[in-house]
Amino acid sequence: MLRYHRRMGAYVSETALGADALPPITLIAPAHNEEATCVSSVRAFLSTEYPSFEILVVNDGSTDNTLDRLQEAFDLQPTARPPTSSLPTESVRQVYQSQTHPNLWVLDKENGGKADALNAGINFCDSPLFCAVDADTLVEGNGLARMVRPFLEETATVAVGGIVRVANGCTIRAGRVQEVSMPTKWLPKLQVLEYLRAFYFGRVGWDALGAMLVISGAFGLFRRETAVRVGGYATDTVGEDMELVVRMHRRLREAGQDYRVRFVPDPVAWTKVPSTLQDLGRQRDRWQRGLADSMIRHQQMLLNPRYGTVGMLAYPFFYMLETFGPILELMGYIIPVANNIHAP
Repeated sequence: MLRYHRRMGAYVSETALGADALPPITLIAPAHNEEATCVSSVRAFLSTEYPSFEILVVNDGSTDNTLDRLQEAFDLQPTARPPTSSLPTESVRQVYQSQTHPNLWVLDKENGGKADALNAGINFCDSPLFCAVDADTLVEGNGLARMVRPFLEETATVAVGGIVRVANGCTIRAGRVQEVSMPTKWLPKLQVLEYLRAFYFGRVGWDALGAMLVISGAFGLFRRETAVRVGGYATDTVGEDMELVVRMHRRLREAGQDYRVRFVPDPVAWTKVPSTLQDLGRQRDRWQRGLADSMIRHQQMLLNPRYGTVGMLAYPFFYMLETFGPILELMGYIIPVANNIHAP
């Protein structure tokens, strides 16, 4: 963190926002049955402070009035936009462009899930970088300018993740976090601590070792060419965000390509976390199954020196401790209790 702070002393994001050298970025936001929040979310994305960006909302076969709400709010009109790649996806029905905000596009397609929607967005992305965001993610005003810095420092950078903070309890106006406060419920409070530990300790450390395996699906910046070359997001897993990063490491190492997967320890995005045990359980079940699936798919990387620090350190850690961590922790609670019960 101290090294990062010193580097940031020579990089002022406000100054960078006026630079002509910043590469164009496309924000890809999948949306499925989001009629209640889609308009406010898009307005928040439109307020992003970055000199050259587009927003590509992918309506993934919504069965409610999501598309109608977007059409009414932003005067969407059918238009032609040729694809730039051909990742396999469900069929695209129509491409729309806003008449009031020319940098806003909406892609209407058949339902195929989040990963399929992201791939469709990549296919129609014209910029060299794309940012995958959740529809309910709040991006800091200068978040993109901070996220793009590693791409400017090293041309070998292929992906960058940033810190995602908990928005529960915060004061939000016009798509911006105006005041940071702790949630009132105990479950989101615990997740505030968990998120800070995971990002400021875990990912900062893996970045320092050059072995970042996870970029949050809520907010990640990728080089489009690289994502297409490795096959885009996998549609047959619930952990498509992590699986893509692991596959990037594997494919690029096997190709002998010099590359970087980086992490920016700045609060660049905010998201609401589950506030009930039922919602939290569903989320963590999905995360754990996605992690296990990614580990199994690429287990040839385990303790394989061909994959460098990733194969020898990061992958074994995630494979043995993160994947089986819940079982090991549960045993850690059961064994002492069982010993006390059977003690004379």
